[in-house]
Amino acid sequence: MRGSTLFLLLVLLGAGFAISVWREWLTVPDRWNPWAPLDVRDAPNLLTSFKLWRLQDDAALCDQALQTSSLRYTHQVDSPAQARCPLTNTLRIQGGDVAMSSSFLSSCPLAVSFALFDLHELQPAAQSVFGQRVTRIDHLGSFACRNVYNRSEGRLSQHASANALDIAAFRLADGKRISVLQDWDDSGDKGKFLKRVRDGACRSFNAVLGPDYNAAHRNHFHVDMGLWRVCR
Repeated sequence: MRGSTLFLLLVLLGAGFAISVWREWLTVPDRWNPWAPLDVRDAPNLLTSFKLWRLQDDAALCDQALQTSSLRYTHQVDSPAQARCPLTNTLRIQGGDVAMSSSFLSSCPLAVSFALFDLHELQPAAQSVFGQRVTRIDHLGSFACRNVYNRSEGRLSQHASANALDIAAFRLADGKRISVLQDWDDSGDKGKFLKRVRDGACRSFNAVLGPDYNAAHRNHFHVDMGLWRVCR
């Protein structure tokens, strides 16, 4: 009897140890856990798009993600539901480790995507090409309650929900300015940098439209978090 009890105790201890090891083995790092908050400092992976999608209507989850970035922001009061272009879960972005030419309204997914873009694409491109950081971004605005291309009819632009940003130029730490309008066709470092930034933006945002798309985008990169994925 005593031997049987000892044997049973050993079996239970062994089973407990096995379960503990099994649970430890199954522990998934937050960056690979689809339900863990998005951490801007982690390199983007296959789950990043899903985590960005979860931020649309969850202000608390949005805050958790933004607190891992350098962005300075304030929450905006939701607009009336009957407004032509209602805004919900919207932020005003003042800047971060990179200054902005002015503050801008932003949906949460756009704000977090911008933070990812700055950290993982823009700054590495600037360091690689120029050996210094981008310290300021000049933009043409985000929110505008209008249809695509300001047409009188048709679908609303992503700008109508503060889900898009138009980026016109970048300023480096030494004061050098790189302009989409003036430098896109440059054969030197400025043109090389802009092509790398455009490609990096395509990995950070759902849609990126620039000078290669049409004349309307000759002076800026349009980036947005709409449903359609395009990189031009």
